[in-house]
Amino acid sequence: MIRIFGILAGLFFSLSVLWAFISGAIAVAPVLGEYGQFTEPMADKVFHEKHPPALHLQSDGPFGTWDLAQLQRGFQVYKEVCAACHSLKFVAFRDLEELGYDKGQVKTIAAGFQVPGVDPNTGEATTRPGMPTDYFPSPYPNETAAKAANNNAVPPDLSLMAKARHGGPAYIHAILTGYGPEPEALKQQFPDFKVPSTGHYNKYFPSLAIAMPPPLTAEGQVSYAEGQPKPTIEQMSTDVSAFLEWTAEPKKVKRTQTGWPVLGFLLFATILAYLAKKQVWAALKPKKKHTA
Repeated sequence: MIRIFGILAGLFFSLSVLWAFISGAIAVAPVLGEYGQFTEPMADKVFHEKHPPALHLQSDGPFGTWDLAQLQRGFQVYKEVCAACHSLKFVAFRDLEELGYDKGQVKTIAAGFQVPGVDPNTGEATTRPGMPTDYFPSPYPNETAAKAANNNAVPPDLSLMAKARHGGPAYIHAILTGYGPEPEALKQQFPDFKVPSTGHYNKYFPSLAIAMPPPLTAEGQVSYAEGQPKPTIEQMSTDVSAFLEWTAEPKKVKRTQTGWPVLGFLLFATILAYLAKKQVWAALKPKKKHTA
């Protein structure tokens, strides 16, 4: 009876996995364009969106580790470029110690930001220099101000962006490097396509038109310390993408490093349980009858 129940349970699980795979394939198939490029509707038309190219980081894979130097460069790009429009509301200044900064450096970094506060004398809302226990503030006092400064578009918070977008860091890197003029081939294929006056063409963004202007526009826009890679647009985009992967999943490397000993223990426990089972049931096995 137990064997039959186990077989039925395994069959049910297998069929569930197969059904999930088939359902996913059916859902994705209609939006796949030529050469596997995704398509997105815009203005009742369908325009091609190039799939972000792969981005290889040191943190990739089951044995990945954080490249602290790269994460510090990525934070520098965020602080000097991205922080003008985007917040990191789920990241505290003290979390930067995980990137290799000491307490004094973290205190200095925090003091360079203005965070919301309250005047102790009047009780009115004000701002004050940040402290290590504070979280990265929004550059705008409220959503209305954010819309007014960005053509009625609110810049998204970047804390979890690497988890919120398909492709993660590769998507972020692709967006930062995907700006350019509209290709003539696109205009010929879709004569009605036109990037809005308040938008910018980006070959990796769904609908190909993005409200955000190019944040990284020139080599050396951020000055790296001596001995660091040359701050090209490609390098700066890669570094800030790696940093945003860390903000979205700061425990990623620790989790994978912890997982290997756990898997080893489970394997050992499985083998031990199997041997115990053999030992316990050995005496209850029916003896073979010897025939003359």
